[in-house]
Amino acid sequence: MPTLFIDPGKLAHELQLERAVLADDVVNGSVEQWQEIATVWAHIEPAGAGTVFYGGQGLAETTHRITLRGRDDLKSGMRLRKGTRIFRLVTIHDPDETGRYLVCRAREEGL
Repeated sequence: MPTLFIDPGKLAHELQLERAVLADDVVNGSVEQWQEIATVWAHIEPAGAGTVFYGGQGLAETTHRITLRGRDDLKSGMRLRKGTRIFRLVTIHDPDETGRYLVCRAREEGL
């Protein structure tokens, strides 16, 4: 398989990588909180927009393709944050199997 060329200069967006952790809550037992584990540089590219239906209600959904340098600790369900924008990672793959870069499909939350 040929090596995929990705211009590292396109990794121009500084994002915070976060993972969910359970924290004790006096009232509810435990709550999900987000813990920042790294700052990464990435290329964000809009992939699609549409409407999804949950419980008979239409909700806007925007997806993105996010490219970043390879990491061993990246998993689906984590999220990337850029200021107030939050991108939930849906899928992660290594496009040329070299471990140099990862391409993530992400769903933007809070729209």
